[in-house]
Amino acid sequence: MPVSDQVVDKNRFQIIPRTLIFVIERDSVLLLKGASTKRIWANRYNGIGGHIEKGEDVLSAARRELFEETGLIATRLQLCGTVMITTGNIPGIGLFVFQVEEFTGILNSSHEGELRWVRLSDLMSVPCVEDLPVLLEKITRMQESDSPFSAVYQYDNQDQLMISFG
Repeated sequence: MPVSDQVVDKNRFQIIPRTLIFVIERDSVLLLKGASTKRIWANRYNGIGGHIEKGEDVLSAARRELFEETGLIATRLQLCGTVMITTGNIPGIGLFVFQVEEFTGILNSSHEGELRWVRLSDLMSVPCVEDLPVLLEKITRMQESDSPFSAVYQYDNQDQLMISFG
């Protein structure tokens, strides 16, 4: 199929693709506390991740982001789900959520922020992005035979996040 057949209608939903990666080991998850200088999520805990670059596939982007932000090399990554985020503008965000099942390397912080292992049971006691507890609960309850989840994030008139799973 030639590129001319890839019809792009600017009135349709468009996304900026991003990755979100969770390294879970036993009863803890590796989180990144955003640097105080970050424009978004400053001083709040989130998973590892970032933008998918032009010409990059989703899996390679997840591996790259994990290495850049932690120094870890994922030897086994599992796609857990996708989230379409309606921002009220065009484009929205397409989030590809992964869990690292096996890794090697030496943990190193980056300019993105401070890395910290947080016990899953202590998650509510740290300042985290609002969807983090919901996503981690979904991921930790998944069975090996489960298909990846699908979700939509939308915001109401008071800018409150509403999460719907398909």
